[in-house]
Amino acid sequence: MKSSTRRVSLPKFQGIYYRKSTKRRHMGKPDKCFDICYRNQEGKLIWEKIGWASEGYTAAIASHIRAERIRTLRHGDELPKHKTKEVTLGEVWERYNHWLETGRSRPRDERSYYKQHLKDRFSDRPLSKISPFDLEKVKIQLTKKGLAPATVKHMLVLLRQLINKAIDWGMWEGENPVKKIKLPKLKNRRERFLTKEEVDILLDELKKVSMQLHDMALLSLNTGMRAGEIFALRCGHLDFENDLIHIADPKSGRARKAPMTPTIKTMLQIRALEKPEEFVFKARGGGQIKEISSTFSRIVERLGFNKGITDPRQKVTFHTLRHTFASWLAIKGNSILTIKELLGHQTLAMTERYSHLIPDLKRQAVEGIEEILKFDLKFDVKTHSKETPDTPTKKSTTTTRGGGLRRAPKRGHRSI
Repeated sequence: MKSSTRRVSLPKFQGIYYRKSTKRRHMGKPDKCFDICYRNQEGKLIWEKIGWASEGYTAAIASHIRAERIRTLRHGDELPKHKTKEVTLGEVWERYNHWLETGRSRPRDERSYYKQHLKDRFSDRPLSKISPFDLEKVKIQLTKKGLAPATVKHMLVLLRQLINKAIDWGMWEGENPVKKIKLPKLKNRRERFLTKEEVDILLDELKKVSMQLHDMALLSLNTGMRAGEIFALRCGHLDFENDLIHIADPKSGRARKAPMTPTIKTMLQIRALEKPEEFVFKARGGGQIKEISSTFSRIVERLGFNKGITDPRQKVTFHTLRHTFASWLAIKGNSILTIKELLGHQTLAMTERYSHLIPDLKRQAVEGIEEILKFDLKFDVKTHSKETPDTPTKKSTTTTRGGGLRRAPKRGHRSI
């Protein structure tokens, strides 16, 4: 018994035939196999099996393949190739999002920026269709909405990183449009730091409400640790033998160590009673804290620290504690290099903001030169004021009765 019936032509599709299977079933009916026929360059009739309907083939697909075969025979290498589908930003993001798990230390921020500012605008757009003009428009739109320059900059930096990765991974070839965009300049350097009295009041109020929040604030004030670094701190990062805190996942990506003060050491010894992999400070569910509790902001407002202040750089936030740590170090006369290392800054330029607080030691250094060299200089004020170092001393002369000048006699000779 034959496995299929004889070929049947399809009037709508030239050169397309189908055969019904006597054994295969598809959608409750006999499966259909599509064939095409055409003549080669020698005029010989060629029959070619395309595939079964159960495999997803249709008469339209078979007709498209037949047309490709005929064009290839007629034009050979001159046959224009079909352009491959161009990758979209959304497709790049799918791979980038997977890479975030192993390639980045703070994936949560990037996912948030993509979802809020890039997904709806560009996810379905091919990379070649994202122009510098489009990005300039987005910059203006976000700025008019009142978004901070830092937010706009982070969005553009993320887009630049996405396209760079697409190029690195061989997903796309082209020029990154973000290169032609001027990133917003940030003016978010905090200038305000707390006084000793303000710190005492703040810590007292925090202690009344949340001992954990109090200890986190105390740790930042004594080490300059960022909130995210405190959230990521585990018991195994504490070296009580050498009084050091190992900051493993800093914002800069470069691990550093922070010395423990006696107060911090005592506090951490009480808290670090768990296993090494456990977090020192935990969220309510026992996992890692994601953000500073709103309790901190409420206490700051209640104390009136931000009353009448509209400039965000002058407002007290949890990050102000890190800024206070650095400012106090500068006031105490510590060098910029020391402050840079303790803060974990990548460059000295990031630490320069504290230089104006460092006491002016230049004058003290110069004034100490005289003491070091033990100079005991005595000047004749009248003589010194009339002569200059480069003016040679004049020879002594006397005046004669007639008003003429004559030289003074040499030592050991009498005048005539």
